[in-house]
Amino acid sequence: MNPRPIEPKIRVASFFAGIGGICYGFKQAGFDVVYANEFDKKACENYRPNHPEVNLHEGDIRQVDPKDIPDFDVFAGGFPCQPYSLAGRRGGLADVRGTLFFDIVRVLKEKRPDAILLENVKNIQSTNHGKDFEVILEHLRDCGYNIKHEVLGGHTHGNVPQCRERMFIVGFLDESVLASFDFPSGIPLTNTLEKIFNRGERQDDKYYYTTESRCYEMMDKAMVNSSVYQMRRVYMRENKNGVCPTLTANMGGGGHNVPVIRDDFGIRKLTPGECLRLQGFPDNFFIKTSDIHIYKQAGNAVVVPLVRRIAENMKAALTRPWR
Repeated sequence: MNPRPIEPKIRVASFFAGIGGICYGFKQAGFDVVYANEFDKKACENYRPNHPEVNLHEGDIRQVDPKDIPDFDVFAGGFPCQPYSLAGRRGGLADVRGTLFFDIVRVLKEKRPDAILLENVKNIQSTNHGKDFEVILEHLRDCGYNIKHEVLGGHTHGNVPQCRERMFIVGFLDESVLASFDFPSGIPLTNTLEKIFNRGERQDDKYYYTTESRCYEMMDKAMVNSSVYQMRRVYMRENKNGVCPTLTANMGGGGHNVPVIRDDFGIRKLTPGECLRLQGFPDNFFIKTSDIHIYKQAGNAVVVPLVRRIAENMKAALTRPWR
């Protein structure tokens, strides 16, 4: 009896790839990431050593000719969220960065992959009174995709102790495949903050605030327990839910927005490695750039275990026996 032939892995092309959070999620789910595109040079410096097998194109997606992209089955990308974020001006599709969505459409029309996964901030559904989100969904449907979308949290669906809610859009060309796909359900949070950092292990001095720091007295008075805090100009905001607040890209702006904890040695910022761990990146992730860049990149990244769970469900739908 001849053995059953081994089916080739489902091929993924990752856009706005950053340092490869989405790529990790799909690879962990058994996909083959064959191509990635990223504009930020420093992000590419950290992407390459951690994903050496991937064909990484460093450059602007607006300059990418779809004919130069190898064939793939799944389009994946966390397209720029600043136009839709509550932290920004929320310009939506009127923002020049928002128009990068139409480059996604351009690639989809040319390559016609079987499936798509898009990620963005949850507020993408509310800009311009919800009209921008409807335009996005309309364009995806015009490309032939049957769509489901849902807001999922890192601490509720990814088992990472970070309050990070994001909109995920999944689509398939085959309507019957979409019918067999469901977003992952919520799971208990077992990966606690104490598994992310060791308060009894001293970090480099550069992460600690000293008594000479301008804000030290205010921080010392406010930080009375083991919560994770964020500095808000004249006060410290405490997260009382046993998780870390949402990591943001502006952590790279001098480190002022990096979450703060008290350990056995004093008051300090979370390290870049701890921020990556809060996104579910592996401990062996190789950091090539300086802290200022990796803070930004961690804040821009996705929750890897959550993407893996979505990708696993996509794979099950795409490979179901009765297709």
